[in-house]
Amino acid sequence: MIKQYLQIIKPGIIFGNIISVIGGFLLASKGRLDIPIFIYIILGISFVIASACIFNNYIDRDIDKVMERTKHRVFVKGLISSKITLIYAILLGIIGIIILYLAANPLTVVLALIGFIVYVVIYSLYMKRKSIYGTLIGSLSGAMPPIIGYCAVNKDFDTGALILLTIFCSWQMPHSYAIAIFRFTDYQKAKIPVLPVMKGITVTKKHITIYILVFMGATMMLPLAGYVNYQYFTVVVVVSSYWLYLSLSGYRKKVNNFLWARKMFLFSIVTIIILNIIMSINY
Repeated sequence: MIKQYLQIIKPGIIFGNIISVIGGFLLASKGRLDIPIFIYIILGISFVIASACIFNNYIDRDIDKVMERTKHRVFVKGLISSKITLIYAILLGIIGIIILYLAANPLTVVLALIGFIVYVVIYSLYMKRKSIYGTLIGSLSGAMPPIIGYCAVNKDFDTGALILLTIFCSWQMPHSYAIAIFRFTDYQKAKIPVLPVMKGITVTKKHITIYILVFMGATMMLPLAGYVNYQYFTVVVVVSSYWLYLSLSGYRKKVNNFLWARKMFLFSIVTIIILNIIMSINY
């Protein structure tokens, strides 16, 4: 039973978001690390994300039973009580918000609530099922963790926070589109209107390339605005250039779109991890 309650909070998603929280927090800290606040921020955001993931699992249970990769999820198989699970989700969310409020500042609470509402209400309940722009809307909630980490230290939504928003939103688009391509059949069966299903893989490849270029431009804004130095610049240029190269390789004749998309997805993870590491140590 404990295992099932752990599965529905999606630990992998929480861990991935914690990495970006750390990146934003340490970027703003510039070497002056407040360890207690650092720990509390990670805990608070983790609870809020866990809550959002449970609600998403509950909302998507009809879709999940159709898709191959999700048909064995806890809600689909009816292994736990929906009522108890929703109470569990509400409690986690409340605890997370309280921790953020007490440990950081009201701005982090506002940002966490925006991310939660966008992901659970706007994206999961409506946009994912009804609009081709669902991925774009979902990217806003995905960009909140690093901004919360940053604003927990900086206590203000300034130019640095806006740059982080642009970086992480633009990163999420090719990342998510790559998933939609190599999971094309699943999305098609579930009738989810993602770009590859609605407009085709060729159009999606063009969007992926455009968003990678936007990502590259956004990452360059940090050194131009004086938040990081040339070491960050060098690393990010190399990594993002290779990501762009992989994107362009998808236009070759006889390319296996599904293998290509999987490579794009995996390297997108490598890209964002490296970005967060170099942001964290660049002070």
